[in-house]
Amino acid sequence: MPSYKAPVRDMQFLLHEVLGFEDLQSFEAFSEVDRDLADAVLEQSSKFAEEVLAPLNIVGDHEGCTRHDDGSVTTPTGFKDAFKQMTENGWTGLSLDPEYGGQGMPGMLGIAASEMWSSANMAFAMYPGLTGGAIKAIHTGGSPEQKQTYLPKMIAGEWTGTMNLTEPHCGTDLGLLKTKAVPNGDGSYKISGQKIFISAGEHDMSDNIIHLVLARIEGAPAGTKGISLFIVPKFKLDENGNPGERNLVSCGSIEEKMGIHGNSTCVMNYDEAEGYLIGEENKGLRVMFVMMNEARIGVGLQGVGQSEVAYQNAVAYAKDRLQGRSLAGPKEADKPADPIIVHPDVRRMLMETKAFNEAGRALLYWAAKQEDVEKHSTDEKLVEKCDDYLGLLTPVVKGYLTDMSMKTTIDCQQIFGGHGFIEEWGMSQFVRDNRIALIYEGANGVQALDLVGRKLARNGGRALMTLNSEIAEFLKENKETEGLSEFMDGLSGAQKKLTEATMWLMQNGMSDPNNAGAGSVDYMHMMGLSILAYMWAQMAVVAQAAIDNGSNEDFYPNKLITGRYFMLRMLPMLDAHLAKIKTGAAPVMALDEAAF
Repeated sequence: MPSYKAPVRDMQFLLHEVLGFEDLQSFEAFSEVDRDLADAVLEQSSKFAEEVLAPLNIVGDHEGCTRHDDGSVTTPTGFKDAFKQMTENGWTGLSLDPEYGGQGMPGMLGIAASEMWSSANMAFAMYPGLTGGAIKAIHTGGSPEQKQTYLPKMIAGEWTGTMNLTEPHCGTDLGLLKTKAVPNGDGSYKISGQKIFISAGEHDMSDNIIHLVLARIEGAPAGTKGISLFIVPKFKLDENGNPGERNLVSCGSIEEKMGIHGNSTCVMNYDEAEGYLIGEENKGLRVMFVMMNEARIGVGLQGVGQSEVAYQNAVAYAKDRLQGRSLAGPKEADKPADPIIVHPDVRRMLMETKAFNEAGRALLYWAAKQEDVEKHSTDEKLVEKCDDYLGLLTPVVKGYLTDMSMKTTIDCQQIFGGHGFIEEWGMSQFVRDNRIALIYEGANGVQALDLVGRKLARNGGRALMTLNSEIAEFLKENKETEGLSEFMDGLSGAQKKLTEATMWLMQNGMSDPNNAGAGSVDYMHMMGLSILAYMWAQMAVVAQAAIDNGSNEDFYPNKLITGRYFMLRMLPMLDAHLAKIKTGAAPVMALDEAAF
């Protein structure tokens, strides 16, 4: 049976030594959140992940969710009790608004806890994760009455939330949606239509489910300009705000999926269900994108989380599995064979996964800090910078991190050989669960187009220029640091190559938009590699300083070894991506469609 151990030491390193978690204490909202409190949260969260959620992961995979004849759904054995523990211990409100019952902790801390839960049990973690996105959407776009009605219950975990976008005939192209909303004359609407792929659409773990549903009001403009957003609760609320009469929304079926079996992914039928408009008519996408962007960061986290748990199990297997002899001569002569961790190719797969996991984690926590600062700073220029960074890098967090995590998770499965292909060892589940991360919340090709087509040019390219200036200043401050030449040279080279790719797209994308489309995924990967190089350079500076100051903890030299692997063996992929971008669209589009 697979196991999971939360990487608390690495999380502490990032929060306290690299990314400046304590800086957040300068904001009144976080003034009492010191290192001791943060570490206590990490420790307790790790126990919940390791002792409660991880043992249920394989249960959820084997049992799945069950839909009954009345449309109700029961979750796998143990899920309901685990969710009760989660709510009783306040985990569902960890980094949410205290005005509505949240604990008000920094998002940096919340994302660390979420990573643990997602590694331990991705399918389970989706229930509170999606609720968090729905909470943010209501918090952003809801009326004061809506906030008071829904947020306290959702933050407490008594009610959960969903997002309903996709329909059988439309996924990415939301302008095609057909779900309609008809005014009732009393401020409410009748919502009718069918939504598919709705994660956590029906289950038995909460007293109510608050669906956020995109629909078109009768007479609204065609396309995305005519889409509104509605709150549609599973149970209508009585005069006291408690669940009462069942609304006309039901689970038609549970999707038969490749993975995340423990999450109830539903076909949802709305048959004149009562719904309530959030925000303005025909402007629902503005609010829904708040939830979608939150979800995209969460999906990047899922990728890193699955890569981490796959890595841990692959390391344990590689140290135990005897097969063949070291090419340099027997390492354990008293045994019939050496453990496979002696083989360079096994080491290659483990090192690539480790190097990716640690830098991917750093990027996620760095992004979380940008959001914390954006929310609480009164410095307009600083808020602008954080907003720019989040806008630019959200497609990279979602797209690049999940693309890479799929590769590394499969590599970890590969280390098991034939045992990785059977269910006994659990590696198949990590691969199957992780596969969806490349698809939902905007498929990765769409993320790449968003990056190249919208985010680069936003505000005249200000975000990338600001980031480049920050990196240039970092290089200036650290380029002479002894022992770090691979990191500084690698980061400097990455910045130059990314700039070359950016300029090529700017010069050639206007003349032929397909040039931008054909190179978009390669560009996203270039930006992902470049930003991970920046994360590694920052970690290396801190690790080298600790060594120079006399630390004898193995953690720091091991961090440098892992980072050098990234710089020397992974960062050179920039050259291949740049070369492919500069071929333009011609090789991609040349074949007549009839020849496919």
